[in-house]
Amino acid sequence: LGLFHEALQLARDLGYTVREEALGDLPGGSCTVNGVTHVLLNLERSVAERLDRLLAAIGGDPRLATEPKSRLLEARLRDVAPPA
Repeated sequence: LGLFHEALQLARDLGYTVREEALGDLPGGSCTVNGVTHVLLNLERSVAERLDRLLAAIGGDPRLATEPKSRLLEARLRDVAPPA
């Protein structure tokens, strides 16, 4: 749960608008509206699934390299980073 909260704060620090809502069968993901990137997370999914979805949404952001984060979050982000 702590890692999820750290990832939420990191996403918000990077300027993402993160919304947690009941989305039925939809897993959530990112979208851009009026130049603002939103990440929708399905409250009906487990915290682990929401964390995976959030990290997948922000994992390719080059600004991550300069943001402070725990070693555990850093490792999880490496797991979802797009291949070089």
